[in-house]
Amino acid sequence: MAKPPRAPAAASNATVAPARSQALMWMQGLLCGGLVALLPPTALLLGALLGPALVALFLDGQPGKPVARSVLLCTLAACVKPVRMLWGAGHGMAASIALATDADVIGTAWAAAAAGWLLAELVPVMVRVVLEALSLSQAARLRARRAAVAEEWGLEPGNQPPP
Repeated sequence: MAKPPRAPAAASNATVAPARSQALMWMQGLLCGGLVALLPPTALLLGALLGPALVALFLDGQPGKPVARSVLLCTLAACVKPVRMLWGAGHGMAASIALATDADVIGTAWAAAAAGWLLAELVPVMVRVVLEALSLSQAARLRARRAAVAEEWGLEPGNQPPP
């Protein structure tokens, strides 16, 4: 009986990547479910504060999700103080609801999310502007140096290579 032909290595790697992604999704779901089951006040507070990060996670279609990562990191940084306040207040549901409905707490976390989104959108543009400026200044220095060498060697402007 003949064996079926084996798939090339590239095809087998393509089938492994979705399996790893699915396993990661299952693990994240398991962790979130455990958080909700064991620490409902913390889950409620984090759910309210991390709302923009969850939206960014679903809307970011780029590989690696750079915008969602930036939004999540900035929002998590703003969540530290409210979570510490919740734990200091006895870790009750009433304290969690009070913090989740406080405009200053929500506003700070969501403003941090907006700052993360702005950072993710503006940094590539700013890097491109800086690199373009450096390129233009280097080209100007090279043209000036070429003109100085041409003058030193006594070359006429028509005999120089084009810029």
